[in-house]
Amino acid sequence: MKHALIALFSSLALCLGLTLALTGNASAANLLTNPGFEVGSLSGWSCTGGASLVSSPVHSGSGALTAAPAGQDKAQCSQPVSVKASTEYTLSAWVQGSYTYLGVTGTGTTDTSTWTPTSGSWTQLSLKFKTGASTSSVTIYLHGWYGQPAYFADDVSLDGPGGTPTTTPTTPTTSSPTTSSSNPPTTTTSNPPGDGTLPKHVLTGYWHNFDNGAKALKIADVPKSYNIIAVSFADATTTPGAVSFTLDPGLASKLGGYTDAQFKADIKTVQGRGQKVIISVGGQNGTISVNDSNSANNFANSIKSLISSYGFDGVDIDLENGVNSTYMGQALRSIYNGGGKIITMAPQTIDMQSTGAEYFKLALNIKDILTIVNMQYYNSGSMLGCDQKVYSQGSIDFLTALACIQLQGGLRADQVGLGLPASGSAAGGGYQSPSNVNAALNCLAKGTGCGGFKPSTTYPAIRGAMTWSINWDASNGYAFANSVSANLATLP
Repeated sequence: MKHALIALFSSLALCLGLTLALTGNASAANLLTNPGFEVGSLSGWSCTGGASLVSSPVHSGSGALTAAPAGQDKAQCSQPVSVKASTEYTLSAWVQGSYTYLGVTGTGTTDTSTWTPTSGSWTQLSLKFKTGASTSSVTIYLHGWYGQPAYFADDVSLDGPGGTPTTTPTTPTTSSPTTSSSNPPTTTTSNPPGDGTLPKHVLTGYWHNFDNGAKALKIADVPKSYNIIAVSFADATTTPGAVSFTLDPGLASKLGGYTDAQFKADIKTVQGRGQKVIISVGGQNGTISVNDSNSANNFANSIKSLISSYGFDGVDIDLENGVNSTYMGQALRSIYNGGGKIITMAPQTIDMQSTGAEYFKLALNIKDILTIVNMQYYNSGSMLGCDQKVYSQGSIDFLTALACIQLQGGLRADQVGLGLPASGSAAGGGYQSPSNVNAALNCLAKGTGCGGFKPSTTYPAIRGAMTWSINWDASNGYAFANSVSANLATLP
């Protein structure tokens, strides 16, 4: 009865997307070799990242696994296991540490993984999978995450019928990181953000759905140098959390008549060129509030409806009046699972000064599905850098020292972009020349072109830049896009 209840609750947790923390040891029906790390070695496991055994902390028994991510190495430990075809299995493990993953590959159906965002105590991860019709072996793995401290694992269990062995257990191996950089590659084997078709370095720009004196553009007029086009903005409705979008009649008139059908067709046109189009929510005057489950559901459902209607690739969160990391995170996961695979954010500098700030917490909470954070390095004034020195907007140091906070605070380099005005007319303050933006990107990626501040390491995977806005850039002869896009192509 005890095992039946555990299985029942585990199944319920998987349906609800929860992680259970139960008591007790791993199931006795276990197909893994050395699942509790009690034999005094890593026998059965193949590891990177300087994996080793510890006697404390342990979940049970006298030993546990620990491994530390470094550089581009996630410190993965894996084990091949013989299984039966067309059979359901339950995989679980007790883990401790931030962003610790448990997963399976080679299933012949859908490879899957689960993770814990942060844990100072032992937490059980659990998932189910079904093998394919011709599957005879799968690989179980555990790993940490880039820029995070060492993780611990114990009492790993694979519950189900064993298959006929086709391989012998591997002996443990270790390898050194492939690079001294403390940042991840732009693509990963577990939960990659985005839809996998964006280039390594990207340029994001906002497209105006209103007339504010900048050049009016149809979506199809946006140059190919812009990889992500953020349509600004979706509007709040009378339903809490819900948003809507309608082409602005004034803009449509200025463009000589721009219909909804033409707008949708233009989205398909630029997508056919490899560009992504997302709907941005908020802006300076946006007052959308997502602060409970009801408003989170309303927000998610309304965005998914817009994605379905217009063909948007995802959503950008540009809320300048605060966010609730818990409920906005809930909404963004629903949007991601509903087809909105590009998830971007454009917080103000004050929102990313500390990992305790709600915007920063939101970014870390959805790190596994987050595409990029394009912080606004303008309309800001002076701010602290990661070295606790004060830097003024408008300088290269302002860009690099503030980006450093995000990089040291837990975001991967491929999730960090620099948001700047396209011209002096586009913002009240903080405009920098494209050459300064390029210098900052080069400093972060290659360690060259730095000002007075130089990061302690390089971040070759730094994702790119964003500008407010494409329309203001068009008014300035595309000086921003032409220069920055060309420089992005030179980054590692």
